[in-house]
Amino acid sequence: MADTPPREENHEPPEDEAPVSPSDEVAAAVLERFPGTVFHESHGQPVLLVDRASWHDVAAFLRDEQRFTQCVDVTAVDHLVDAARALPPGVAGERFEVVANFVSHPRNRRIRTISQVPEGDPSVASLVDLYPGVGFPEREVFDLFGIRFEGHPDLTRILMPDDWVGFPLRKDDAPARVPVTFKGDPTPR
Repeated sequence: MADTPPREENHEPPEDEAPVSPSDEVAAAVLERFPGTVFHESHGQPVLLVDRASWHDVAAFLRDEQRFTQCVDVTAVDHLVDAARALPPGVAGERFEVVANFVSHPRNRRIRTISQVPEGDPSVASLVDLYPGVGFPEREVFDLFGIRFEGHPDLTRILMPDDWVGFPLRKDDAPARVPVTFKGDPTPR
């Protein structure tokens, strides 16, 4: 079977491309309220790239005024070894991204927020006061990436031993340097 030709030759957005106007009314409301926010669509889902300083305020706006009743997950991405990154116009890439996925049950909608977090100050505001269910995901991101969530009531390791040095999901952490016994694991591996 012959290979299909590429659907497009240039995978980079044009340099003079204007920011995308949101087709999603929630994203449009966030952009209006928080001017530094950039809209992007990924696989049919609205994505908002928000300033780190607005992270908590955007989540509060989504909960209080847009009826996003649940923050499904908080995670992070380390872009240390990425040779090239596709970022929407208007977004300055940092080493880390913190990602939160929100669901509005009354509106039957999803939206994702992403904040760029610099290597020199890996911290962002905690969302636990708004969405108590993100307590463990924030601790996991702290434990594995070393990103601090300011205002978290119990920001301690959740998977790695308390005396562990380093952050295993950072791209510059040496893999398999020592055997690990996870908390609660009765036998070492």
